[in-house]
Amino acid sequence: MGAALPAGWSVRPPTLADTSAILAVVHASDVASVGEADFTTDEVVEILTAPNHDMRHDSWVVTDATDAIVGWAYIDNALGAPRENFDAYVDPGRGAPAHPVLLDLVLARVARRASLAGVPSLLLRGGAIASERPYIELLKSAGFAFSKRYARMRRALDAAEPAPVPPAGVTVRPVRPDDEAELRAFHEVLDVAFRDTPDYQPSSYEAYRARIAVLPGIDWDEWFVARVDGVVAAILQSSTQTAEENEGWVKYLAVRREYRGRGLGRLLLGAAFHTYAGKGRRAAGLGVDLTNPTGAYRLYESVGMTAVYEADIYERVVTAA
Repeated sequence: MGAALPAGWSVRPPTLADTSAILAVVHASDVASVGEADFTTDEVVEILTAPNHDMRHDSWVVTDATDAIVGWAYIDNALGAPRENFDAYVDPGRGAPAHPVLLDLVLARVARRASLAGVPSLLLRGGAIASERPYIELLKSAGFAFSKRYARMRRALDAAEPAPVPPAGVTVRPVRPDDEAELRAFHEVLDVAFRDTPDYQPSSYEAYRARIAVLPGIDWDEWFVARVDGVVAAILQSSTQTAEENEGWVKYLAVRREYRGRGLGRLLLGAAFHTYAGKGRRAAGLGVDLTNPTGAYRLYESVGMTAVYEADIYERVVTAA
């Protein structure tokens, strides 16, 4: 697109020392688009230190004439999947000129990543809130088209959420992180449960372990397995990404196809809510693909979760450089 920055502005790779300044930009963008800050320090660190992400080439900050950071973009593909994801944030009050420049950088880098991977092209996806009209127009002008919609859901927690009571033959408990066989079974459920969804992308156990190894923090007592007659049938993986907002976060909820319809998802959510509340968390949150054929959105509604906002996903194919 050939966009240029105003005089005195510049672009450079970020460092972890920029985390607070980057977070301030993301928060300003969130407040303008959805009315509240919806990003945390841990999320910035997780992105910048993720596998398959090189801060020198896969992330950028734009600074204005005062050397203040007013924009940030990054490519996210920690599992090395054939689809790349990105986000580009700007301070809505002063960072608008950074958006087209950041998008140019993302497109050029994804084209290069395709070349390095030896593939003819890569699918690239980015999200936008409906109110971000100038950014959506920028995406469309760069060849992106609407793909799907996600919802960010939340449920307030009572001070004493009841612990779930599993039926006969079913057990629900925290995962044992020092049990290699159980972690492999945990990953297997996470992998196979999403094979019937449109966006399924396989992930090896080794790639999964590499990703969780660099997470800023893990509260293992918030990761759960549900066993049916001794078989790991469903799992719930939490994240600390919204802990500083006093919210528990459900990162993944997965149930093997042959065990669906038995209330395992509801049991796991109940276990998570009970644990979050026991730590004084005021709410539980998660993100859900509204096109998920497993009926996940209906399950979350049935346990009292409601949509805080919705985000649209736009995508395009990027040809290798």
